[in-house]
Amino acid sequence: RLPQMSAVEVNFDGLIGPNHNYSGLSEGNLASAHNQGQVSYPKQAALQGLEKMRKLVKAGFVQGVFPPPARPNSVLLQAVSSPKNIADQIDSAARFAPNVLRAAYSASSMWAANAATVSPSPDTAAGRLTLTPANLVTMLHRSVEATETFAMLRFIFSDPDHFQINPPLPAHSDFADEGAANHTRLCASHGMPGVSFFVYGRKTEGAGTRLPARQSQLASQSIAHQHGLAPERTVFARQSAAAIDAGAFHNDVVCVGTLNTLFFHELAFADTDAVLQAIKKAATGLFELKPIMVPDAEVPIEDAIKSYLFNSQLLHWPDEDRLVLLAPSETQDMPSTEAYCKRLVESNGPIGRVDYVDVRQSMRNGGG
Repeated sequence: RLPQMSAVEVNFDGLIGPNHNYSGLSEGNLASAHNQGQVSYPKQAALQGLEKMRKLVKAGFVQGVFPPPARPNSVLLQAVSSPKNIADQIDSAARFAPNVLRAAYSASSMWAANAATVSPSPDTAAGRLTLTPANLVTMLHRSVEATETFAMLRFIFSDPDHFQINPPLPAHSDFADEGAANHTRLCASHGMPGVSFFVYGRKTEGAGTRLPARQSQLASQSIAHQHGLAPERTVFARQSAAAIDAGAFHNDVVCVGTLNTLFFHELAFADTDAVLQAIKKAATGLFELKPIMVPDAEVPIEDAIKSYLFNSQLLHWPDEDRLVLLAPSETQDMPSTEAYCKRLVESNGPIGRVDYVDVRQSMRNGGG
């Protein structure tokens, strides 16, 4: 009989700061590119995020908040200017390196899924909840977040008896790491040992994709090793080139899971049959996997990405027998995804309800 620990799932959201803007900084993120130059509304963005958090708190979930970091980022500004005065640094960057200035004002840290990879206590060799901040080296505007996130996590999870905070992986493309956006934990219950499911976009630099394949296989393997995850309960899978080139820059754009349910698009993985077989094998003696595959014929991958169907939260809602998919309002606006969600609920499968929230200010930058 496997040991049962007392465990509570805590949801963390990044609070959007006053520097929220649409600069189109992220190659491969089609929404970011499409909305480049549009007017942003930081106050509205923050209120939308807070309202989503409040909804979960009212339902009985435990909710945490990652505060926005200081912007503009001084490290980037100092790299392209010599003046010590912040106003002069901004002016210098605007004239000589406007791309760096835009990166220095990035608000992308709002996306908590890219903050770190998290392994709960039942899965780690040390028996402590373990976090590794993502180095985010693929994109300039995100690469500066690693140091900020490391410091923030050490402050929030400060008790060394219960938490282990690892430094980010080396800042090199071989170790390119995008955090929990490419990691899913599956289990019978949160206090039981589970299966860690890592998805990577490339093994080496030659990914064979038109758009950037951000997560490296080496990064995922390194994190699993540092977290002390049992190899027999750890699965690595490659994201499909079709998904990446359609705009799925992270696996969470085409896949989301919780407990024993994995909800994913038909084109999410390079070899879907092998992925499901590997997870089922790793889950032997732990739980029975409940996969839900969304057929491309019903929801074309372009619709899935544009509607953010999988950029949702899959939640075990208090006092409900079936899971709840908390989806952005764009999912309801897209005819194919709205129709699919209705069929999903009627199917009597693991997901019993789809609820929609308005977080458009975040989604227009390509994530949430």
